[in-house]
Amino acid sequence: MARKNRVANSVRAHRFNAGEMTQAELASRCGVTRQTIIAIEQGRFTPSLETAFKIAEAFEVRLDDVFEYHDD
Repeated sequence: MARKNRVANSVRAHRFNAGEMTQAELASRCGVTRQTIIAIEQGRFTPSLETAFKIAEAFEVRLDDVFEYHDD
């Protein structure tokens, strides 16, 4: 049985609100690949804590404004 991803995110919404920032631009700011950003947005990949902080910093928001942990 596949394990449900417990970390939800609003990366895509934040990119849109940040002047429609591209996935490539966000990836460059965070030191990851565009494919990594795609996987995070789709919930297929949970970023490291360091990357999660870099993403939040790129949007100038708190970490918990972008990522949410669900303990079901």
